[in-house]
Amino acid sequence: MASKFRSLSAEEIALLAGQGCSCDDWSDVQVADGFDAAKVKSSHFSGKIKLGVFEKRVSFFGGVTKPSGISNATIHNCTIGNNVYINHIRNYVANYTIEDDVVIDNVDLLAVEGQSSFGNGTEVAVVNEAGGREIPIYDRLSAHTAYVIAFYRHRPKVVENIRKMITDYTKSVTSSIGLLATGTRIINCRIIKNVKIGRSAVLEGVNRLENGSINSSADDPVYIGPGVFAEDFIACSGSKITDGTIISKCFVGQGTILAKQYSAENSVFFANCGGFHGEACAVFAGPYTVTHHKSTLLIAGLFSFLNAGSGTNQSNHMYKLGPVHQGIVERGSKTASDSYMLWPAKVGAFSVVMGRHYRNSDTSDLPFSYLIEHEDESVLVPGVNLRSVGTIRDARKWPNRDRRKDPVQLDYINFNLLSPYTIQKMLNGTELLKNIRATSGETSDYFTYHSVKIKNSSLDKGIMLYRMGIDKFLGNSLIKRLEKKEFKNDREIQEALQPDTDIGVGKWIDLAGLFAPEQIVEGLLGDIESGKVDTLEQMDDTFRSMHENYYTYEWTWAVNILQQKLGKTIEQVTAKDVIDLTNEWKTNVVKLDRMLYADAKKEFAATAQIGYGLDDSENAKHSDFEAVRGTFEKNSFVSEIEKHITEKTGLGDELINRMKKLRSSL
Repeated sequence: MASKFRSLSAEEIALLAGQGCSCDDWSDVQVADGFDAAKVKSSHFSGKIKLGVFEKRVSFFGGVTKPSGISNATIHNCTIGNNVYINHIRNYVANYTIEDDVVIDNVDLLAVEGQSSFGNGTEVAVVNEAGGREIPIYDRLSAHTAYVIAFYRHRPKVVENIRKMITDYTKSVTSSIGLLATGTRIINCRIIKNVKIGRSAVLEGVNRLENGSINSSADDPVYIGPGVFAEDFIACSGSKITDGTIISKCFVGQGTILAKQYSAENSVFFANCGGFHGEACAVFAGPYTVTHHKSTLLIAGLFSFLNAGSGTNQSNHMYKLGPVHQGIVERGSKTASDSYMLWPAKVGAFSVVMGRHYRNSDTSDLPFSYLIEHEDESVLVPGVNLRSVGTIRDARKWPNRDRRKDPVQLDYINFNLLSPYTIQKMLNGTELLKNIRATSGETSDYFTYHSVKIKNSSLDKGIMLYRMGIDKFLGNSLIKRLEKKEFKNDREIQEALQPDTDIGVGKWIDLAGLFAPEQIVEGLLGDIESGKVDTLEQMDDTFRSMHENYYTYEWTWAVNILQQKLGKTIEQVTAKDVIDLTNEWKTNVVKLDRMLYADAKKEFAATAQIGYGLDDSENAKHSDFEAVRGTFEKNSFVSEIEKHITEKTGLGDELINRMKKLRSSL
């Protein structure tokens, strides 16, 4: 963008007029040094106009290049940078700063009217469709800030102060002039009103955009594609909205894709979500919430790391006081095809929901479970998802499917399958199942807990699986803490096991992708209430600190549980204790991996080969199956399980040998 501008010369005005250009007042037009009037044709100007230098050719799809410049356009009150291409504006472009290398080709209307905040400050009524959890969206909204605003309404001063910060930010970006940042391309679009567009964004075939911010970056451009209607929205870097998608009052996070006629209103989608074909209403979609299928409705709920099957549906309206009910589906859950849940309900982390559920259940302390419909009843199989190969596959694929390329990432995401958050729930679940057993006796076929039934035979299996998961996590933490360290005596072991901070003991919270001790979250909330934290940047810095210190806090939590398990303090731990814990860990890791191995093998059974080798013999069926799916032995995930068993066994043996050497020298 040029920094110095001058008035047009009489010769330039004459040349422009001769090329079909007109202006309400040529004295309101200023140009940069090096401006070539020959590059501006058949256009009308009004208001204050600044024009840059047009000297480069612009590339288009298919290898076509055209000279930069302005033609067949009406331009009102705009500053236009260097090497901009503007052509065939059917109505006009008004009230924009258009930076260098922008392309605007075949567009109906592109204008700002009055003072606009470009979507910032829009109130989005998430989770409770009737209101009460509104989030005012803004350019740099994170999943964690949104979570606090939506779910800490019992701390009104916290919410009030955060909303004030957002209001102040909204005022700071409110303007009567819009922005088309460097490298933006707007091609074959219709109506764009009051929209601010960041660097390198591509808008192609859009129907209507109104009151929004497209926060594209050169590192991770935004794409808004054919047939899109969007109003009162913010789209973050790396997001993609296309294929006739319709959104209203929505925040679209980094790396999120909404496509194939998706429809959403009053919803927020954070990092790497995916919405295709279906519909969202009043949804808080934490990171990696994905729905691929038609007839899938997500409504009035909190979700994260969700995979919603075709026809997934929920009800939040009992036709009494309106659509006032809400649901919570904790991280990592899946819904099978045609699953249904009646809100209010709460689903535990990493659960699978199958069938239709008409009772208001709460399984949050029974994670890694199957919630199944059986004879119109909701039946829970606790812990069984710990041995599912699909659960492990999901946990491993999420980090690899992070589409964010922007160096500045808004959401801090912890991908750990086992964490203080999930292990605490497994500890709670173990005690809960034991209590059900103790109070209900041995004769019942089913036990009832929070409107779900648990089969007698599932209780002991659930307790066993939870114990294995707990011991696996504790062993992982212990081995990580002691790896690559040599010890001369028990005292040095005890010193190594001492936590680096007191923060981490007690309850942990999943702040929509970010794990953190309740203790430190409460500290942040107190600082917001007192005014000690009074900017959005300070809040973000605190969330970043929580994320960066996760493993420090995790060890504080884990060592506390280890002391309870051993029945002794860290100051009393010996090399023998470490050996015993490691042996227990090895046993459980291998057992769980063997369960995963057996679960994976089902995918290669004879029943899985139905439909292969259609027109030939049984041998051809096996050959066709192997050609398409491969063999069990050579499957990459099966190989990973085998490798994991070997590696973990080796890690455990190495630590045990170090401890044995230490014991023999004492």
